[in-house]
Amino acid sequence: MGPHIIAIAIGLLVDRIIGDPPNWPHPVRWIGSLISKLTDWLNKGMARKAKGFLLVILVVGITFFSTVAILIGAYSINIWVGIAVESILIASGLAQKSLKEAAMDVYKPLMAKDLPVARQKLSWIVGRDTEELDEKEITRGVVETVSENISDGITAPLFYAFLFAGAPGLWLYKAINTLDSMVGYKNEKYEDFGFAAAKLDDIANYIPSRLTGYIIMLWGKKESALPFGKRMKGWWLDAKKHPSPNSGYLEAATAYQLGIQLGGKNTYKGVVSNRALMGVGEVAITPHHIVSTISHLNTAVFLFWLWIMVIGGILFVIT
Repeated sequence: MGPHIIAIAIGLLVDRIIGDPPNWPHPVRWIGSLISKLTDWLNKGMARKAKGFLLVILVVGITFFSTVAILIGAYSINIWVGIAVESILIASGLAQKSLKEAAMDVYKPLMAKDLPVARQKLSWIVGRDTEELDEKEITRGVVETVSENISDGITAPLFYAFLFAGAPGLWLYKAINTLDSMVGYKNEKYEDFGFAAAKLDDIANYIPSRLTGYIIMLWGKKESALPFGKRMKGWWLDAKKHPSPNSGYLEAATAYQLGIQLGGKNTYKGVVSNRALMGVGEVAITPHHIVSTISHLNTAVFLFWLWIMVIGGILFVIT
């Protein structure tokens, strides 16, 4: 347990400082390539739901045991070599710096009133159409994306790194998350084949999303004038309105802590999707709220890390 806890701390620090250099090889790309090749092979003919389960077993199994094999080799050389290799594997599975930078890349042109650039930068991180969005809707897109990715990109990987021996647990989660992002769609091509991937991702994110939402509600930056009890009740009720069983707990937490309203009309390739409103909208959403949402990210990540260090340290001592 001890070396894995040290590697988690170092990996988190490396991700915070260095992030994801664009030209470095990234394990997610390898996982994505594996998913694409297996999908071409399996997603055809009969029994596509069963084949989707096979896809999940193969991708998650290969990813997990490959990571275990790498660490066995590294730790067999020397404990510090093992910690160094594991730290790099953990850092490459987190999105702390890249998520902040993506948000600030939209925030800066927004503050300069350069909406065309802000729309373009937003289009790189969201699936919705951005060409016609005004300042308010651009800001909402950033706030919603950062909110839900606090869990997907950082706290959920940390949660599984803690549960399952460091980097293997983190990459087990990343394999599940990548599967969902590639085949977990409710359309003709993937509705049956991607069923297992989508359901497993929902299950994997169930606890981390709610824990992260609680952290934001309890310790995140508060700009709302509503009393704590009303914010908590509204958060719990509004979170369930989101089409995702997990993302709503992040977005609703942000909405209630900042006194803004999220949700509303989104357009995807010209098709309108009306999302349920979350929060009461005490104030209009402005670019300032992007910075406040990044503050929530920092708080959630720090407290997740602190809990891992404390609980991990206790377990290390008693075992």
